[in-house]
Amino acid sequence: MLLDVQDLCVAFGGREVVSGVSFQLRNGEKLALVGESGSGKTLTALSLLGLAGAATVSGRVLLQGRDVLALSEADRQLMRGADMAMVSQEPMTALNPLMTVGDQLAEVFHQKKGLALALSRSSAIDLLNSVGLEDAVAKAQSYPHQLSGGQRQRVLMAMALACNPKVLLADEPTTALDVTLRQHILDLLSTQQRERGMAVLLITHDLNLVRHFADRVVVMQHGRVVEQGPVQTVLSAPQHPYTRLLLDSRPVRTAGPALAAAATAAQSTEASSAPEESAEAVVSVRDLRVTYPTPLPGWKGWFLKGEAAVLQDVSFGLWPGRTLGVVGESGSGKTSLALALLDLIPFKGQVLVSGQPWARRAADNRAQRRRVQVVFQDPFSSLSPRMTVAELVGEGLVIHEPQLTPAQRQERVLAALQAVGLPGGDEAQDTHTPPPEGAAATPEPTHRLTPQQLLARYPHEFSGGQRQRLAIARALVVNPEVLVLDEPTSALDVTVQKQVVALLQHLQRHRGLSYLLITHDMNVVQAMAHDVLVLQGGRVVEQGTWAQVRAQPAHPHTRALLNVLA
Repeated sequence: MLLDVQDLCVAFGGREVVSGVSFQLRNGEKLALVGESGSGKTLTALSLLGLAGAATVSGRVLLQGRDVLALSEADRQLMRGADMAMVSQEPMTALNPLMTVGDQLAEVFHQKKGLALALSRSSAIDLLNSVGLEDAVAKAQSYPHQLSGGQRQRVLMAMALACNPKVLLADEPTTALDVTLRQHILDLLSTQQRERGMAVLLITHDLNLVRHFADRVVVMQHGRVVEQGPVQTVLSAPQHPYTRLLLDSRPVRTAGPALAAAATAAQSTEASSAPEESAEAVVSVRDLRVTYPTPLPGWKGWFLKGEAAVLQDVSFGLWPGRTLGVVGESGSGKTSLALALLDLIPFKGQVLVSGQPWARRAADNRAQRRRVQVVFQDPFSSLSPRMTVAELVGEGLVIHEPQLTPAQRQERVLAALQAVGLPGGDEAQDTHTPPPEGAAATPEPTHRLTPQQLLARYPHEFSGGQRQRLAIARALVVNPEVLVLDEPTSALDVTVQKQVVALLQHLQRHRGLSYLLITHDMNVVQAMAHDVLVLQGGRVVEQGTWAQVRAQPAHPHTRALLNVLA
């Protein structure tokens, strides 16, 4: 047995957060550790490396019969990288921003293997080539921020593989990547595992990923193992309710005709090929082009700037009460499209919102900005930590409806919070299940908050799903016509993702909202989108209704994106 974890317990201040975890990992095996945020997955992995910080760790972790927990810190330092290494979830925080990636990788060879610096640098380039990083010599001279997400993840994987470890711990290595890059990283991980004969412990909350990658799976909830076994056995016939909950957490498609009267004229049924010609698009984009200045080579760069086009000849319409899913790999121009639609970056072409173009003077766009609001990917960074719920949600009313009294503003804020299911919500987690048609969208609470308690709270006092509900309420409070949803579920666990998608569907049906949904998660597109637009290299390579594109994708890139749904 390569790795044998026996009754592992991790406690902080006498409170156990990981209790009695036991599993085994064999030579050359791929084992998945599955569970939501807070289930103890990452803490378990850090404990195996002796990196749990101030935590009290007990039990046994036998690596080839040697108890890792009984080693001195000096021996653990020698063990890390050489016998057991880790690939972290977010390479931008794991890599040193002040060093080139080549120097960081060379440092591993120099410190761990004692190689001379020149040999360390050449070994670093060889390893970057082995993990499929194109133009490795040039990339080795780059800093982390100059690389794409997929390239940074390959660098991080190269650092973990530098000393040929027997066990590789991969902590959510694909969560922040788009679907095509995700598959590339998984293929790379499988290839390296086979060629090096190492074992892989994959930490993830994505059971679809587990199905295609792992040999066995261990399911954790609240710091305990609730089920484990071969992947096919556990996923086809789960025994524990929590495993069944995770398997049932894929967003459910309810996208259909909007209920609002304004949207009824724009569509008939889900199977309709397009909105009626008489319907006016709530957002109309024609020949959109977005460029960024780039330096010219040589002496000309001192006086002139070139330009790099990130979006070219993009045209589409977003119709009342419908969702347009914008999909594509990283760097395809999705976010630039959203920023241009919101008039937050310069662009060429025509962008009309409710038939009105953006004015040249920012002060003249106040009414237009009320019509289109945005919900960002990470609510923890998009919501000010210094503002209370009342201030965050009510800020739009202060700007767009300054005539409201404080009492009227509070009433509107509470109505927006109720619409997203927050009043009386439990303190620790989301328990919201979308109600039947016509029922109130309020979650079943385990600890009810009074309205004043809710309004006085700060973002850090809420769970991830609740913070995203706050972000949606902040956008809804001014009664917009369009919501730009920029990866609204990618930072959430699978069960919370399903809840947020169901909430957005509920709001669209009852308010007739139009959504521009930017995402790399094809499951979310399948659940929400009426129409879809596929970007590659800044150009539209395919567009149409979701039913048409799903059934008969015409472009190879679209087919590659849809493979994840097969």
